[in-house]
Amino acid sequence: MSGRQDFPNAAHPIELEAPDISRWASSPTGVSYVHERVASQEGPQVLITALVHGNEYSGAIALDAFLSSGVLPRAGRITAIFCNVAAFARFDARRPDASRFVDEDFNRIWSAPVLDGPTTTAERMRAQQVKPYVQRATHLLDLHSMHESAPPLLVTGLLPRNIAFAQSLQLPAQAIIDSGHSDGVRLRDHGLFADPAGQRIALLLEAGQHWQASSLQVARNALMRFLVATGSLPRSDVPTGWLQADAPPPPPVQVTHRVVAQSMNFAFTQAFAGGEVIAHAGTVIAHDAGQPVVTPYDHCVLVMPSVRQLRVGVTTVRLGRLFHDAVE
Repeated sequence: MSGRQDFPNAAHPIELEAPDISRWASSPTGVSYVHERVASQEGPQVLITALVHGNEYSGAIALDAFLSSGVLPRAGRITAIFCNVAAFARFDARRPDASRFVDEDFNRIWSAPVLDGPTTTAERMRAQQVKPYVQRATHLLDLHSMHESAPPLLVTGLLPRNIAFAQSLQLPAQAIIDSGHSDGVRLRDHGLFADPAGQRIALLLEAGQHWQASSLQVARNALMRFLVATGSLPRSDVPTGWLQADAPPPPPVQVTHRVVAQSMNFAFTQAFAGGEVIAHAGTVIAHDAGQPVVTPYDHCVLVMPSVRQLRVGVTTVRLGRLFHDAVE
Protein backbone atom coordinates (compact mmCIF):
# COMPACT_ATOMS: atom_id res chain seq x y z
CA MET A 1 0.00 0.00 0.00
CA SER A 2 3.00 2.24 -0.50
CA GLY A 3 5.09 3.46 -3.38
CA ARG A 4 5.96 7.12 -3.74
CA GLN A 5 4.30 9.04 -6.56
CA ASP A 6 5.14 12.62 -7.51
CA PHE A 7 2.60 14.78 -9.30
CA PRO A 8 3.10 18.43 -10.27
CA ASN A 9 -0.23 19.54 -8.74
CA ALA A 10 0.26 17.71 -5.45
CA ALA A 11 1.43 19.77 -2.49
CA HIS A 12 3.17 16.70 -1.07
CA PRO A 13 4.38 13.40 -2.54
CA ILE A 14 1.86 10.55 -2.55
CA GLU A 15 3.65 7.89 -0.50
CA LEU A 16 0.49 5.86 0.23
CA GLU A 17 -1.67 4.45 -2.53
CA ALA A 18 -5.41 4.91 -2.13
CA PRO A 19 -6.81 1.65 -0.73
CA ASP A 20 -9.37 -0.60 -2.36
CA ILE A 21 -12.17 -0.75 0.22
CA SER A 22 -14.83 -2.11 -2.13
CA ARG A 23 -14.99 -5.38 -0.15
CA TRP A 24 -16.70 -3.42 2.65
CA ALA A 25 -19.46 -1.92 0.49
CA SER A 26 -21.91 -4.67 1.41
CA SER A 27 -22.60 -5.05 5.11
CA PRO A 28 -24.80 -7.17 7.39
CA THR A 29 -25.85 -3.90 9.02
CA GLY A 30 -27.74 -2.98 5.84
CA VAL A 31 -25.76 0.27 5.58
CA SER A 32 -22.90 0.29 3.11
CA TYR A 33 -19.38 0.60 4.49
CA VAL A 34 -20.59 0.18 8.10
CA HIS A 35 -19.31 -2.94 9.88
CA GLU A 36 -19.61 -4.24 13.42
CA ARG A 37 -17.62 -6.60 15.59
CA VAL A 38 -19.63 -7.68 18.64
CA ALA A 39 -18.58 -9.50 21.84
CA SER A 40 -20.84 -11.71 23.92
CA GLN A 41 -19.91 -9.70 27.02
CA GLU A 42 -21.38 -6.24 27.55
CA GLY A 43 -19.02 -3.32 27.28
CA PRO A 44 -18.25 -0.06 25.51
CA GLN A 45 -19.84 0.92 22.23
CA VAL A 46 -16.73 1.99 20.33
CA LEU A 47 -16.92 3.77 16.99
CA ILE A 48 -13.93 4.16 14.66
CA THR A 49 -14.48 6.43 11.67
CA ALA A 50 -12.33 7.11 8.62
CA LEU A 51 -12.77 9.03 5.35
CA VAL A 52 -14.71 11.87 6.93
CA HIS A 53 -12.70 13.69 4.27
CA GLY A 54 -12.33 11.79 1.04
CA ASN A 55 -8.65 12.56 0.48
CA GLU A 56 -7.57 11.55 4.01
CA TYR A 57 -7.23 7.82 3.60
CA SER A 58 -4.44 6.71 5.93
CA GLY A 59 -7.18 6.04 8.47
CA ALA A 60 -9.11 4.03 5.89
CA ILE A 61 -6.07 1.83 5.28
CA ALA A 62 -5.80 1.24 9.03
CA LEU A 63 -9.53 0.52 9.33
CA ASP A 64 -9.41 -1.87 6.36
CA ALA A 65 -6.51 -3.73 8.01
CA PHE A 66 -8.36 -3.88 11.33
CA LEU A 67 -11.50 -5.35 9.75
CA SER A 68 -9.37 -7.86 7.83
CA SER A 69 -7.34 -8.88 10.89
CA GLY A 70 -10.04 -10.95 12.57
CA VAL A 71 -9.53 -9.10 15.86
CA LEU A 72 -12.74 -9.18 17.90
CA PRO A 73 -13.68 -7.22 21.01
CA ARG A 74 -13.67 -9.05 24.32
CA ALA A 75 -16.40 -6.71 25.55
CA GLY A 76 -18.99 -4.50 23.90
CA ARG A 77 -19.05 -3.61 20.23
CA ILE A 78 -16.66 -2.03 17.75
CA THR A 79 -18.29 -0.27 14.81
CA ALA A 80 -16.16 0.77 11.85
CA ILE A 81 -17.46 3.33 9.36
CA PHE A 82 -15.91 4.50 6.11
CA CYS A 83 -17.76 7.80 6.02
CA ASN A 84 -17.60 9.93 2.87
CA VAL A 85 -17.00 7.15 0.37
CA ALA A 86 -18.57 9.21 -2.42
CA ALA A 87 -15.84 11.81 -2.04
CA PHE A 88 -13.14 9.14 -1.70
CA ALA A 89 -14.30 7.53 -4.95
CA ARG A 90 -13.29 10.74 -6.71
CA PHE A 91 -9.72 10.68 -5.41
CA ASP A 92 -7.20 11.43 -8.16
CA ALA A 93 -3.51 11.49 -7.26
CA ARG A 94 -3.01 14.19 -9.88
CA ARG A 95 -5.41 16.46 -7.96
CA PRO A 96 -5.30 14.99 -4.44
CA ASP A 97 -6.88 17.92 -2.60
CA ALA A 98 -9.96 17.98 -4.81
CA SER A 99 -11.76 15.02 -3.21
CA ARG A 100 -12.11 16.37 0.32
CA PHE A 101 -15.90 16.37 -0.11
CA VAL A 102 -18.58 16.24 -2.80
CA ASP A 103 -20.94 19.10 -1.92
CA GLU A 104 -19.91 20.28 1.56
CA ASP A 105 -17.57 19.39 4.39
CA PHE A 106 -18.84 16.21 6.10
CA ASN A 107 -17.16 17.41 9.30
CA ARG A 108 -19.19 20.63 9.57
CA ILE A 109 -22.76 19.29 9.42
CA TRP A 110 -23.21 17.61 12.81
CA SER A 111 -25.50 20.13 14.50
CA ALA A 112 -29.11 19.11 15.14
CA PRO A 113 -30.58 21.84 12.86
CA VAL A 114 -28.48 20.65 9.93
CA LEU A 115 -29.01 16.92 10.48
CA ASP A 116 -32.75 17.37 11.06
CA GLY A 117 -33.09 19.52 7.94
CA PRO A 118 -33.48 18.46 4.33
CA THR A 119 -30.88 16.07 2.91
CA THR A 120 -29.86 18.36 0.08
CA THR A 121 -26.24 17.20 -0.30
CA ALA A 122 -24.35 13.95 -0.66
CA GLU A 123 -22.77 14.54 2.75
CA ARG A 124 -26.09 15.09 4.52
CA MET A 125 -27.56 11.96 2.98
CA ARG A 126 -24.59 9.93 4.20
CA ALA A 127 -24.78 11.52 7.65
CA GLN A 128 -28.40 10.42 7.94
CA GLN A 129 -27.34 6.85 7.16
CA VAL A 130 -24.62 6.68 9.79
CA LYS A 131 -26.18 8.91 12.44
CA PRO A 132 -27.72 6.03 14.48
CA TYR A 133 -24.29 4.45 14.90
CA VAL A 134 -22.76 7.77 15.92
CA GLN A 135 -25.46 8.45 18.49
CA ARG A 136 -25.13 4.96 19.97
CA ALA A 137 -21.38 5.20 20.52
CA THR A 138 -19.89 5.68 23.97
CA HIS A 139 -16.38 6.17 22.55
CA LEU A 140 -15.39 7.72 19.21
CA LEU A 141 -12.01 7.83 17.47
CA ASP A 142 -12.23 9.83 14.25
CA LEU A 143 -9.20 9.17 12.02
CA HIS A 144 -7.97 12.18 10.03
CA SER A 145 -4.75 13.54 8.57
CA MET A 146 -3.38 17.00 7.80
CA HIS A 147 -2.72 19.19 4.77
CA GLU A 148 0.86 19.85 5.83
CA SER A 149 3.66 17.68 7.17
CA ALA A 150 3.57 18.07 10.96
CA PRO A 151 3.67 15.92 14.12
CA PRO A 152 0.41 14.10 14.96
CA LEU A 153 -2.29 15.72 17.09
CA LEU A 154 -5.28 14.53 19.13
CA VAL A 155 -8.12 17.06 19.02
CA THR A 156 -10.08 16.79 22.26
CA GLY A 157 -12.59 19.61 22.42
CA LEU A 158 -12.89 21.41 25.76
CA LEU A 159 -14.07 18.66 28.10
CA PRO A 160 -11.55 17.50 30.73
CA ARG A 161 -12.50 13.85 30.27
CA ASN A 162 -11.35 13.91 26.65
CA ILE A 163 -8.09 15.66 27.51
CA ALA A 164 -7.33 13.09 30.20
CA PHE A 165 -8.21 10.17 27.91
CA ALA A 166 -5.97 11.53 25.15
CA GLN A 167 -3.05 11.94 27.56
CA SER A 168 -3.53 8.40 28.87
CA LEU A 169 -2.97 6.79 25.46
CA GLN A 170 0.81 7.24 25.64
CA LEU A 171 0.94 8.51 22.08
CA PRO A 172 3.49 11.09 20.90
CA ALA A 173 0.57 13.23 19.77
CA GLN A 174 -0.13 16.65 21.23
CA ALA A 175 -3.63 17.17 22.62
CA ILE A 176 -5.32 20.19 21.05
CA ILE A 177 -8.00 21.71 23.28
CA ASP A 178 -10.44 23.69 21.17
CA SER A 179 -14.09 24.64 20.79
CA GLY A 180 -14.59 23.58 17.19
CA HIS A 181 -15.15 25.50 13.97
CA SER A 182 -17.12 28.64 13.24
CA ASP A 183 -18.48 27.18 9.99
CA GLY A 184 -20.15 24.10 11.44
CA VAL A 185 -20.17 21.31 14.05
CA ARG A 186 -17.68 18.45 13.80
CA LEU A 187 -18.57 14.79 14.18
CA ARG A 188 -16.58 14.59 17.44
CA ASP A 189 -18.68 17.43 18.90
CA HIS A 190 -22.05 15.93 17.99
CA GLY A 191 -24.81 15.43 20.54
CA LEU A 192 -23.91 13.66 23.77
CA PHE A 193 -20.21 13.75 22.98
CA ALA A 194 -20.38 17.44 23.88
CA ASP A 195 -22.41 17.02 27.08
CA PRO A 196 -20.33 18.34 30.03
CA ALA A 197 -22.30 16.16 32.43
CA GLY A 198 -21.88 13.00 30.36
CA GLN A 199 -19.22 10.33 30.15
CA ARG A 200 -18.82 9.80 26.41
CA ILE A 201 -15.35 10.11 24.91
CA ALA A 202 -14.60 11.58 21.49
CA LEU A 203 -11.16 12.17 20.01
CA LEU A 204 -10.09 13.26 16.54
CA LEU A 205 -6.68 12.04 15.42
CA GLU A 206 -4.65 14.13 12.99
CA ALA A 207 -2.15 11.43 12.05
CA GLY A 208 0.27 13.55 10.01
CA GLN A 209 0.35 14.67 6.38
CA HIS A 210 -2.37 12.99 4.30
CA TRP A 211 -0.21 10.80 2.09
CA GLN A 212 2.93 10.25 4.12
CA ALA A 213 3.66 6.61 4.94
CA SER A 214 4.32 7.55 8.57
CA SER A 215 0.69 8.70 8.96
CA LEU A 216 -0.50 5.12 8.47
CA GLN A 217 1.62 3.81 11.34
CA VAL A 218 0.37 6.64 13.57
CA ALA A 219 -3.24 5.75 12.70
CA ARG A 220 -2.69 2.03 13.37
CA ASN A 221 -0.99 2.71 16.69
CA ALA A 222 -3.69 5.14 17.80
CA LEU A 223 -6.52 2.83 16.74
CA MET A 224 -5.27 -0.10 18.79
CA ARG A 225 -4.33 2.01 21.80
CA PHE A 226 -7.83 3.50 21.75
CA LEU A 227 -9.45 0.04 21.68
CA VAL A 228 -7.30 -1.13 24.58
CA ALA A 229 -7.97 2.04 26.60
CA THR A 230 -11.73 1.72 26.16
CA GLY A 231 -11.70 -1.85 27.48
CA SER A 232 -12.76 -3.36 24.16
CA LEU A 233 -9.81 -5.71 24.06
CA PRO A 234 -6.68 -6.50 26.07
CA ARG A 235 -3.28 -5.41 24.84
CA SER A 236 -2.36 -9.08 24.31
CA ASP A 237 -4.95 -9.27 21.49
CA VAL A 238 -3.31 -6.51 19.45
CA PRO A 239 -1.69 -7.93 16.29
CA THR A 240 2.09 -7.79 16.06
CA GLY A 241 3.41 -4.61 14.53
CA TRP A 242 0.46 -2.33 15.27
CA LEU A 243 1.69 -0.81 18.53
CA GLN A 244 4.69 1.46 18.75
CA ALA A 245 6.64 2.06 21.95
CA ASP A 246 4.86 3.99 24.69
CA ALA A 247 5.65 7.68 24.49
CA PRO A 248 5.02 10.45 27.02
CA PRO A 249 2.62 12.85 25.33
CA PRO A 250 3.62 16.48 24.81
CA PRO A 251 1.83 19.10 26.94
CA PRO A 252 -1.63 19.96 25.58
CA VAL A 253 -2.19 23.18 23.68
CA GLN A 254 -5.20 25.35 24.52
CA VAL A 255 -6.53 27.06 21.39
CA THR A 256 -7.43 30.66 22.21
CA HIS A 257 -7.90 32.22 18.78
CA ARG A 258 -8.98 31.03 15.38
CA VAL A 259 -7.86 32.89 12.27
CA VAL A 260 -10.61 32.80 9.65
CA ALA A 261 -9.95 33.94 6.10
CA GLN A 262 -11.74 37.18 5.27
CA SER A 263 -10.68 37.09 1.62
CA MET A 264 -9.09 34.90 -1.01
CA ASN A 265 -6.06 37.15 -0.70
CA PHE A 266 -4.74 35.39 2.41
CA ALA A 267 -1.09 34.39 2.64
CA PHE A 268 1.28 33.39 5.43
CA THR A 269 4.54 35.26 5.79
CA GLN A 270 6.48 31.99 5.58
CA ALA A 271 5.89 28.27 5.08
CA PHE A 272 4.54 27.34 8.50
CA ALA A 273 3.73 23.65 8.96
CA GLY A 274 2.32 23.64 12.50
CA GLY A 275 3.76 23.45 15.98
CA GLU A 276 5.87 26.56 15.57
CA VAL A 277 6.12 28.69 18.71
CA ILE A 278 6.21 32.41 17.91
CA ALA A 279 8.21 34.11 20.64
CA HIS A 280 6.73 37.61 20.68
CA ALA A 281 3.23 39.07 20.70
CA GLY A 282 2.45 41.24 17.68
CA THR A 283 4.51 39.16 15.25
CA VAL A 284 3.00 39.26 11.77
CA ILE A 285 2.35 35.68 10.61
CA ALA A 286 0.07 36.38 7.63
CA HIS A 287 -1.69 39.02 5.57
CA ASP A 288 -5.39 38.93 4.69
CA ALA A 289 -6.59 41.36 2.02
CA GLY A 290 -3.56 43.49 2.82
CA GLN A 291 -4.19 43.51 6.59
CA PRO A 292 -1.64 41.95 8.96
CA VAL A 293 -2.52 38.91 11.07
CA VAL A 294 -0.51 39.03 14.30
CA THR A 295 0.12 36.79 17.28
CA PRO A 296 -1.91 37.86 20.36
CA TYR A 297 0.66 36.95 23.03
CA ASP A 298 4.20 35.71 23.58
CA HIS A 299 5.04 32.05 22.94
CA CYS A 300 2.06 31.58 20.64
CA VAL A 301 1.72 28.08 19.16
CA LEU A 302 0.55 27.71 15.56
CA VAL A 303 -1.84 24.79 15.10
CA MET A 304 -2.41 23.32 11.62
CA PRO A 305 -1.75 26.39 9.46
CA SER A 306 -2.78 25.81 5.85
CA VAL A 307 -4.33 27.54 2.85
CA ARG A 308 -4.81 24.32 0.84
CA GLN A 309 -8.60 24.64 1.17
CA LEU A 310 -8.72 28.44 1.24
CA ARG A 311 -12.20 29.94 1.09
CA VAL A 312 -13.72 32.97 2.79
CA GLY A 313 -14.84 31.81 6.24
CA VAL A 314 -12.41 28.87 6.43
CA THR A 315 -10.03 28.55 9.37
CA THR A 316 -6.46 29.03 8.18
CA VAL A 317 -4.68 28.55 11.51
CA ARG A 318 -5.47 28.16 15.19
CA LEU A 319 -3.47 30.06 17.78
CA GLY A 320 -2.82 28.58 21.19
CA ARG A 321 -0.61 28.36 24.23
CA LEU A 322 0.57 25.44 26.29
CA PHE A 323 -2.24 24.34 28.57
CA HIS A 324 -0.40 24.99 31.84
CA ASP A 325 0.26 28.55 30.62
CA ALA A 326 -3.38 29.01 29.58
CA VAL A 327 -4.72 28.18 33.04
CA GLU A 328 -2.23 30.17 35.09
